[in-house]
Amino acid sequence: MKQTTRILTLGVLAAFCSSALADDYTTKVVARGLTRPTGILALGGDTIYFTEVPTPGVGGGLNGVKALNVKSGKTRVIHIGEPEPTNLAADRHGNLYWTCKSAGVILEQSPSKPQSTAVVVLGNLSKPSGVAVDRWGDIYFTQVPTPGVPGGLNSVSVFDGDVTTVLHVGEPEPTDIVVDRDGDLYWTCKSAGVILRQDNDGITTVLVKDLPKPTGIAIDRQGRNLYWTEVPNPGVSGANGGTNKVVEMNLRTKVTKIVNSGDPEPTDVTVARDGTLYWTCGSAGVIVEAREKRRPRFDRDDD
Repeated sequence: MKQTTRILTLGVLAAFCSSALADDYTTKVVARGLTRPTGILALGGDTIYFTEVPTPGVGGGLNGVKALNVKSGKTRVIHIGEPEPTNLAADRHGNLYWTCKSAGVILEQSPSKPQSTAVVVLGNLSKPSGVAVDRWGDIYFTQVPTPGVPGGLNSVSVFDGDVTTVLHVGEPEPTDIVVDRDGDLYWTCKSAGVILRQDNDGITTVLVKDLPKPTGIAIDRQGRNLYWTEVPNPGVSGANGGTNKVVEMNLRTKVTKIVNSGDPEPTDVTVARDGTLYWTCGSAGVIVEAREKRRPRFDRDDD
């Protein structure tokens, strides 16, 4: 597939200044001092949710799911103590879901309820990684027990509340996944350097190829734009030669543009209802916000 790229932002965040101006985007850090922030999710309003994994695989530790108010900068704990909370999703009622990779589970919790109310929705999974929930409440997730192994046991599945169905198997590393309003799936395959799409008929195609370690993925509410992170040099800022990026693709034209380049480790990305982007930077311990200048900010529910 021929891919057209327009570089719009070369804002190097090595020093993580309070703001960095670009042609189309205004970028700033909205949270600092975090320890290995990983998954991230924006819904409506000024609250975003993220996972922090300072001690992966250690139960009862400081790994947790937290909420950040981007206006005040204050955080609160949603849940703590899981051995490896990885990626996040939410249903149409605002209930949170997250994968716990080392424990092999997917958990659910309302962000308004106490931490102790988290429940296991699915267990006995093999290294669950990405998770997404469609408008009907079905939960899509990836499992990566054999990362980097083509034809292995890695899979993409869906749970409808009663039955789990395997939708795709054999990709070397299905890392993160999103679902659009029509039920079409998109997921990153980090080691293969591709993004795949599966439509409602179950047909899987390669949407983009030849990417350097695509990791996190997100889609806007209208299903027009797909966003992903590329992390070929984790922990290396642009000032030191790193080429990590946050990328946007218009799904109609297939034109891509670089939202940001130079972040040392853009781990996961999310897009809010108003089009604002946020991503975690695992090694720098920050969450970054990017606003497109020409896009007015408003919260809208298009359901």
